[in-house]
Amino acid sequence: MAAASGESLEKLEDMIVRAAESTAAHVRAAKEAIGTVIFGQDVVVERALVTVLSGGHALLVGVPGLAKTKLVETMGIALGLDARRIQFTPDLMPSDILGTEVLEESAGGKRSFRFIAGPVFAQLLMADEINRASPRTQSALLQAMQEQHVTVAGARYDLPKPFHVLATQNPLEQEGTYPLPEAQLDRFLMEINVDYPDLAAERKILFDTTGADESRAKPAMTAEDLLSAQRLVRRLPVGESVVEAILKLVRSARPGPEAGDLGKLIAWGPGPRASQSLMLAVRARALLDGRFAPSVDDVLELAEPVLKHRMALTFAARAEGETIPDLIRRLKARIG
Repeated sequence: MAAASGESLEKLEDMIVRAAESTAAHVRAAKEAIGTVIFGQDVVVERALVTVLSGGHALLVGVPGLAKTKLVETMGIALGLDARRIQFTPDLMPSDILGTEVLEESAGGKRSFRFIAGPVFAQLLMADEINRASPRTQSALLQAMQEQHVTVAGARYDLPKPFHVLATQNPLEQEGTYPLPEAQLDRFLMEINVDYPDLAAERKILFDTTGADESRAKPAMTAEDLLSAQRLVRRLPVGESVVEAILKLVRSARPGPEAGDLGKLIAWGPGPRASQSLMLAVRARALLDGRFAPSVDDVLELAEPVLKHRMALTFAARAEGETIPDLIRRLKARIG
């Protein structure tokens, strides 16, 4: 009986490993498909995929013209998701995002309300220049991001699964913008910096995008494949050393004794949601690399994009020229 039980356990483990290998192959194929269109942004592509595999949302920060919109469109194709885009402006209303009810009259003269879904009912939503919308409109998107449903006229409408928001924020032209509140920033699993491409990548962009034929990504996954990958990410084992590194890093990023001499620089720091985000992100990065368990190196690699939008420096620290990325680098050095 014990032998039979052992055999069934081995078969189960073998099935899990095969499923993990198949999922990892799908994910890597999606990354390669995106790379045929988005040049010179390997880190950005990797972090965006890690965010989606973790089931989260990402904030893309960079100047205009760095293919942030193109990235979301390409990810939609490669991952087999229904992708839509909203251009945020100061006059955008919550109903422009969520949808609205309209009064209809039937042939018999009977009147009734019908809900017309807004663009938020997508699997991959591009929220372009999110900080240009009013706080009221931002809060409407906040509910959708956190609760995976919207409420219109007292009625609940569930969003499609999976549902991910990739929002952009331009560091320039800050006039007419509304700063994102801390509560909304915390809903983003990562803040991803999109920098200028290097010379070789920009040369490739010139030839590929100004000719008669432009590269297009090929579908590598379906929405169901992605949901399976997200379930697998949550099942990947995490070693004690990785858990300790996450806890030490996040807890030392808060004002207080655990930060040591750096605590006086921190006005407020990341909460438990940051630990949860980092735990999921390191698993997703491992899967993307074809590994079935994360390492401390994954924690160090993803610490900055997961933590930097969840922290603030004191006025004195800013006056002395301190920056959050520098602070995180010093905190990482304590770990490894």
